[in-house]
Formats: sequence, C-alpha cells, structure tokens
Amino acid sequence: MLRLGKFAILFMATAVTLPQLALAAGSGGGGGGGSMPSESAPQYDPAVEYRAGVEALQASRYADAARSFARVLTVMPKAANVHYLLGSAKAGGGDWKAAAKAFAKAVKFDDNMIVAHRDLGVALAKSGDAEKARASLAVLTARDTACAGTCPQATDLKAAVAAVTAAIGAPTAAVDTQPSLLFADAKGGDSAYLAAVGLINEHRYAEAILSLKRAEAAFGAHPDVLTYLGFANRKLGRFEVAEGYYLAALKAAPHHRGATEYYGELKVERGDLAGARGMLAKLDQMCSFGCAEADELRRWVDQASSS
Repeated sequence: MLRLGKFAILFMATAVTLPQLALAAGSGGGGGGGSMPSESAPQYDPAVEYRAGVEALQASRYADAARSFARVLTVMPKAANVHYLLGSAKAGGGDWKAAAKAFAKAVKFDDNMIVAHRDLGVALAKSGDAEKARASLAVLTARDTACAGTCPQATDLKAAVAAVTAAIGAPTAAVDTQPSLLFADAKGGDSAYLAAVGLINEHRYAEAILSLKRAEAAFGAHPDVLTYLGFANRKLGRFEVAEGYYLAALKAAPHHRGATEYYGELKVERGDLAGARGMLAKLDQMCSFGCAEADELRRWVDQASSS
C-alpha cells in the first residue's frame, strides 16, 4: 500500500528547490509502502549538476554545460532529455559529430522525442554526413505523413521536417542551440511533481509517468522523482525499467529509504527473497530506531516467506 502522509521536501540550498508541501494522507494500489521517499532524501550532486548544465547552456557556456550533463549521465545513462541537452551543448560548441552521437542516444531512449530526431538530422547534415541526414529526414517525413496533421506532435513534426530539409540544403547555416522546450523551471517542476503524486494515488500510473518526466526535466536526477518513476513503471509491470530508476535513485542518494524499500519490494515481486532481505538489512542499518519503510518491507518479506 502506498501511503502518502504529510511531508516537507527540503531539496537543495540552491536555486533548484521543491516546495515545502503538505499532502493529506492517501493510498495507492498495493506494491509500495512506507512514507513519502522525500523524507529521507539527502543532498546529492547529480541534480545540482543538471541545473548547472541547464544554466550554462542558457548562458552559452557550452563546455561547462557538456561537462555537467556528462556527469549527470553517470547516474542516469538512459535519460533521453539529458542526452538531448548534452547534444545541444556539443552543437553549441561546434562539435557536430559529438552532437549527433548524443542526439542519437536521445532518440534511442525516447523514440517519440521529435525535437531529438530533428536535431539529429541537423547535426548529421552539419557534420557532413548527408546520407544519414537524409535517412533521418525520411523517418521524420514518414511520421509526418502518417500523422496527417492530426496527431499531438503534428506541429513539431512539420517544423522538424523543415529544419532538417533546410540543414541538408544549407549545412553551413547557423542553427539554434538553445532547446527552450526542455528548460523547465522549478515552479513548473513542482507542479508536475505534485500532479504525479495525485495521479499515483488514483492508480493512473501512465499519466503519472508523464508528469514525473516533466519534473525530471526541471530537477534532473532528484531521487524522489526517480523513485516514483520506478514505482509507477513497476505498477505497470515494467520491472526492468523500474529497477533502472531505483538504481539511479540509490546512486544519487545511497541512503534514500523510499528507494531502498521499493527496490526491496520489487525483488519480492520477482521472487528474489535473498535480495529483498539485503535491502531490508540496509534499511535496518539506516533506521537505528525503526522506520516505516523497514516495517513495510519486512511485512512484504515475511508474507512472501510464509506463502
């Protein structure tokens, strides 16, 4: 049972802050217990690096931005938006081959990111690889044709086709390396995070993931956001995806109680009781005088052991 009690988030003593929040107690469908993960979130570097990268990119300090995003990717190696921002930083610095590589990874991890498809095609054209640029244009053109102006991404598709076509025709022309689409501010991230919590309480996990992705665009590798992305994906049966998010949360914040508990519950669901007991042992070490997360995971382990 996912229990969301009253809590306060103290994110970072920086410009990136999640607000102090108070939520009425709620419940979600089984498979996530304990109190709000944010109660145990420590300070950590990846979110600071993410915001520093965004600010550097906005200020056209491309080398600094690329360095920050590369650090974030050590925690979130499959984060499409971070690969995209890294590509934007490389493009801003004139390294079009590196930009194309980063944009290709963004597309690999999120094939629906039309802006990444667009900038991949542009970067390929700018780097002199006209053949691959035309292949990217063909992908976008096919999607635009299938959309026929009626899909939610219709405007983005038409703009992407035009941008890649122009880049192939004039590969030396200047391009915009400021991806404002992904510059989410802290207030917008707060709202998206709160909306996701409400959607999780209503068992609307797919919608919650979309809101959490918007929060992730604002805050980067915040362990609370990563933990709930893991939880929502887990509720949809995407165990491998969920595990990736839990591991990323624990890499960002090794003593995050919520991520530790939920990862233990995932191990129970997978039949890995030994692994779940290992997570429980970690919680018992963290919670010298006991805590809700350890109690809930212990209940999961005991129930699975007796069945």
